[in-house]
Amino acid sequence: MKQTVSSFFSNVIDPRVSGRCLHSLSDILFISLCTLISNGEDFEDMANFGKEREFVLRKYLDLPNSIPSHDTFNRVFQLIDSQSLISCLGIHGQDLLDFVAEKQICIDGKKLRGATPTQRGNQGLYLLSAWVAENSFCIGQQKVEDKSNEITAIPVLLNQLHLKDSVVTIDAIGCQKEIAKTIRSKEAHYLLSVKKNQKDLFEEVSSAFAHHKVSSVSDTWEYDHGRYETRQASILSAAEVLSPNLLAQWKDLTTIVQIKATRTIKDKKTEEIRYYISSEYQDKPLYYNLLVRGHWAIENKLHWHLDVTFKEDNCRARTANAPINLSIMRKMALYLITQKLDTVSQKKKRFKASLNVDYMLSIIQF
Repeated sequence: MKQTVSSFFSNVIDPRVSGRCLHSLSDILFISLCTLISNGEDFEDMANFGKEREFVLRKYLDLPNSIPSHDTFNRVFQLIDSQSLISCLGIHGQDLLDFVAEKQICIDGKKLRGATPTQRGNQGLYLLSAWVAENSFCIGQQKVEDKSNEITAIPVLLNQLHLKDSVVTIDAIGCQKEIAKTIRSKEAHYLLSVKKNQKDLFEEVSSAFAHHKVSSVSDTWEYDHGRYETRQASILSAAEVLSPNLLAQWKDLTTIVQIKATRTIKDKKTEEIRYYISSEYQDKPLYYNLLVRGHWAIENKLHWHLDVTFKEDNCRARTANAPINLSIMRKMALYLITQKLDTVSQKKKRFKASLNVDYMLSIIQF
């Protein structure tokens, strides 16, 4: 296990002065990961976890100077270059997934409210994540720079990833000509949500479905806790219904998609129509219906768990790289917990791991 622990974090660059460190970086990061799996939240929890579980940790770690203090955890997380830690996440993500070909990569952003509680909207610490829907794993993360937005951060994130033969899905803010071009340059396909921020595109796509007969339609439905929802997908060939001038502006645009969603909760019925563009041609609307539904996995299986299971918004780490690095570690912990086949929820798995050392180790060693 010592070799495994050391190698897992081997790509993270140690920012400290060589020869003046009491604790190895891999030990600090491994204890941090175990703490987050075991229902811990912050640097004090990491120090306390280490002290309480030192007899177990010594079987797997060197710990030449016992357990680091909470100040040491804090300083190290502030200093670690986030891109170095993200690369660790991405490298091990590729190893775990083998390849992303034919898989769906969802791109979406989330604000860390605890790190910037006084900022509104996208102001403050806002992070983009790349999420593999089929495997429930985050393979990349990018901070949205101050006085910027997701439009500039998305290409940076895409260029960090190996995307060949995958399908990248992004909501309306990512429906940009340059982003579509970047995705195709990475030899991947795109499915982008179209809204009125792209006025000409939205008008032509919506008009196409209003005036052209679709030859193929797919219906799916879902019932859960009193909510009944149907989603009807229709597709048209972009080359047949869009103007040549508009078509030329969007790299390899092949298919336009309409999703008509009807939701009934008790006796209240609502309907919404959404539009998408895709560089991929599939003659089965069900394929696009599943992609649109799959995109919401990043909200339901990543952002929701970060907020509810890991209480990310309650974390008050705000200095330097600490909040970003903690977010990366939470995503590592979430993946390991998710892969533990069990009958209890992710939240209960964390609680059980805090009580049972063997259970915690079984999650780490999965």
